[in-house]
Amino acid sequence: MKPSRFELPPGPSFVLRQLFSVKTVGYAAFVGGIHLGGQMLGIDFPLWAIVSSSIVTLPVILYAQSELQYWKDKRKAESLGARLPPQVPSKWPGGIDLITTMIKVFESGYLGDFMADWLAEGGQTIDMHTLWTTRIITTEPQYIKMVLSTHFEEYEKGEVLRDTLQPLFGTGVFNSDGERWKFHRSMTRPFFSKDRISDFELFDRHADQVITKMKERFKEDIAVDVQDVLSRFTMDTATEFLFGQDVKTLSGGLPYPSTHNRSSPRTHPSDQFAFAFSRAQEHTFPRGFYGKLWPLVDFWEDVVTKNKRITWEFMDPLIHAALEKKKAAKGMYEVNRDDGTLLDHLVQQTDDFEIIRDETFNIMLAGRDTTAGLTTFAVTMLADHPDVFDRLRNEVMEALGPNGKVNPETLREMKYLRAVLNETLRLYPNVPSNVRCSKQGALWPALDGGKPIYVPPNTQINYSPWLMHRRVDLWGPTALEFDPDRFLDDRVKEYLVPNPFIFLPFNAGPRICLGQQFAYSEASTIIARMVQAFKSIRLDMDSNPEAKPPVAWATVNGRKGIEKVWVKSHITLYAKGGVWVKMEEADVE
Repeated sequence: MKPSRFELPPGPSFVLRQLFSVKTVGYAAFVGGIHLGGQMLGIDFPLWAIVSSSIVTLPVILYAQSELQYWKDKRKAESLGARLPPQVPSKWPGGIDLITTMIKVFESGYLGDFMADWLAEGGQTIDMHTLWTTRIITTEPQYIKMVLSTHFEEYEKGEVLRDTLQPLFGTGVFNSDGERWKFHRSMTRPFFSKDRISDFELFDRHADQVITKMKERFKEDIAVDVQDVLSRFTMDTATEFLFGQDVKTLSGGLPYPSTHNRSSPRTHPSDQFAFAFSRAQEHTFPRGFYGKLWPLVDFWEDVVTKNKRITWEFMDPLIHAALEKKKAAKGMYEVNRDDGTLLDHLVQQTDDFEIIRDETFNIMLAGRDTTAGLTTFAVTMLADHPDVFDRLRNEVMEALGPNGKVNPETLREMKYLRAVLNETLRLYPNVPSNVRCSKQGALWPALDGGKPIYVPPNTQINYSPWLMHRRVDLWGPTALEFDPDRFLDDRVKEYLVPNPFIFLPFNAGPRICLGQQFAYSEASTIIARMVQAFKSIRLDMDSNPEAKPPVAWATVNGRKGIEKVWVKSHITLYAKGGVWVKMEEADVE
């Protein structure tokens, strides 16, 4: 779909909205009043001088408003016998230095670098005041439980986050609140209510393509970017699951490592689709640093919408066809849940094209990126822990043999496989950070024997599974180690059972991920097929040096010091430059 000829770029559109806002009109009236008042008193203030001084003093006014609001919030907290979270110290007005630190870490650092120390000093709940806005950051499972579950109705995505994510998610389930969210949720929930044999058949068919592609490349003694091939796998399964027709990204050629003298052209139509899909997400994440001011950064071009429209070229004809099929059936169009696609199911719920398109895009993003991230980092951990790989392969071969298929029954038998996936999700959660916003003032109970924490109304709350999953006090002294047995031995009863909210790979509460079991089933299928087909796996990051993490990381303690890949995040987790591996094909048995 082409953009409207009258559609303005984000920056000019934002500026126009602000020019006609109540605050701006009032401010302009105030400036004009000074000019007219001066004339009435016989004082000739040049208009240019008044306007210039007003612009210069605007940051001062914003700062004063912010400080006044902070004083009001502090007084309110004191009146309730509570306190505000400790503020992260900043040197520049509006916390500009904190924003530049976040951007620097986002571009070249390690996830959590700029937060871990602050949280340790502030008691795992802090206020990062940026652009004159309060942003509470927490890794406390009790507070996260309140936000996501026990006090769910008191929190929402919030206006700022909805505005930031609207170009990517539209009004889909991941970017809606209240009744609209309930409507989207009710449309898709029945389709994810149980395992479908047809899903496993879908996974296995595309897994065949993955194994074939990888074997061909390994026979050339050339490394494969497993992140690339798994992203293709999950994209093809997601689009076929949604639409009954996949984009066939696995039919395109796999990329070659940079040290190889063969180029990796991205001219296949499916590559264009996948690139646009990824580009839209990559450009969305940094907007969160600027809140509602993001249009001033992407002033002349909305790269997110531009790339999303490329994906619509595939989606729109299929949605139109499904709606036409329903219209032609004149009420006789019924879909069997076990046979139909999610699109078939959605058109039974509504005729609204925009709602269906937003919802399918939301589910496609979740279905592709989260499972791609899970399987990518699972393979990375298997390559880095040969003992885990050997044990997993023994379990898979015992349950499936060399040619058996994954199904609901065999999946339940492979408990170590599930533990490997859970441990991967613990150290590398698909969504490393998430956001909610308080609807009204709230009190969070004291956890350290001090005063409770007061959360003002309309406060953005960032909670970080990435950091929470790595807390030694929550997971024990081996929290930073990859050890799948922690999900099988006594540590389950010691840590997880008493406090289940320390593990949130799929969110929790009423907004818990509907596709959780779908993701486990898909990831289990492709990982099982890989360990069936290959008897060993090793990382070969030297074949693509730009994918290796900075050398300086190795001098740091903790997970950062032992990472073999460069972990990054846009909306979801991924490895910069890919994860390059070589595998040894299993003997024919």
